Amino acid sequence: METDPRETREDGAERPLGDLGFTRTPSEDDPRRNRDLLEAIAKVAPGTELRQAVDDVIRSHEGALIVVGDPNELAFLYSGGIRLDAPFRPQLLYELAKMDGAIIVDGPIRRLAWANVQLMPDPTIPSDETGTRHRTAERVAKQTGALVVSVSQQRETVTVFVGPARYQLDPVADVLAKTNQALGTLDTYRQRLEQVLTRLTALEFQNAVVLDDVLVVLQRAEMTARMAERLERDCVELGSEGRLIRLQLDEIVGDVPVERDAIVRDYHAAGAGSEATAALEKLRALRYQDLIEFERIIELLGYDRTASPLDFSVTPRGYRVLSHIPRIPENVIRRVVDDFGSLDTVVRASQRDLEGVEGVGAVRAREIRAGLRRLQEHNLVDRYLQL
Repeated sequence: METDPRETREDGAERPLGDLGFTRTPSEDDPRRNRDLLEAIAKVAPGTELRQAVDDVIRSHEGALIVVGDPNELAFLYSGGIRLDAPFRPQLLYELAKMDGAIIVDGPIRRLAWANVQLMPDPTIPSDETGTRHRTAERVAKQTGALVVSVSQQRETVTVFVGPARYQLDPVADVLAKTNQALGTLDTYRQRLEQVLTRLTALEFQNAVVLDDVLVVLQRAEMTARMAERLERDCVELGSEGRLIRLQLDEIVGDVPVERDAIVRDYHAAGAGSEATAALEKLRALRYQDLIEFERIIELLGYDRTASPLDFSVTPRGYRVLSHIPRIPENVIRRVVDDFGSLDTVVRASQRDLEGVEGVGAVRAREIRAGLRRLQEHNLVDRYLQL
């Protein structure tokens, strides 16, 4: 993979971005980002009855053309065929695939509607496919929006078509190998994110945060979240074979998306309201190249892109730190931040000051004060401060 050139270090120097483990991933070009296509892949993932039938077809060195959709809405494409209206069974679909025509399955994949059907899609619909079966599949998918699964007899590959989207399924062993490798990369991402989050927490309690600290954390959090989303798509494609990977993924990712969102609400120049929400949406939509350039993230946070991140001091509102205190509801955190305006003010607030916030009361006021004290004394923060 191609690594990206440079990143600003904490001391103001620059270092290769590859030191962080960030690489140009294929996530932006992943066709599985199309929700309709991802849902279609889930229907033919390992563990499903449809995939069982497809695997049987491949093992027997046969080909197949399977259309999943409302049989009545697809009827205008039919020429000939055998009407079945039989319960869906993988073994029956496998036997039907021995005939040359297409097989029509209802949307919920509960009934086999037709077999040995000659499909007649609009021949003027453009297609880049060369094989007759795949060309028909692509045109049917584009014309009707139905899910079409084409199994190549010669290449023993499975290709999924939905609308204009096309995706060729890789062998499960190959997907598992790539996913396990990506899982190790994600673990590295998370560890390095934890390092800068710990540093940011220490600086927030010292009221010594500069914009550069926020940008580094936000960049790493978004990169980690994107890698996790890619792995989620891999898990969908793996179906039942990806259960263990999904458990590991949940364990590694944890609350990264929540941390990322809280950072934007803490540091957006215009406040934590609609402007911060819009900034989060734009951040998730950023191209990879824009994400590694701090100027674009500075703009998203509402600051002048010409501002010097290493010299520009910023003050956290306290959403992220307060969210780490157990049993404090989000609406209470919002009221505390609204009343005090900054984390430093909350830290300096007395028991009585906190009790004056609507929804807090004496018990929660004590919990907030005790929680902030624990976070300040946390061994990770102390370890950084001793460096």
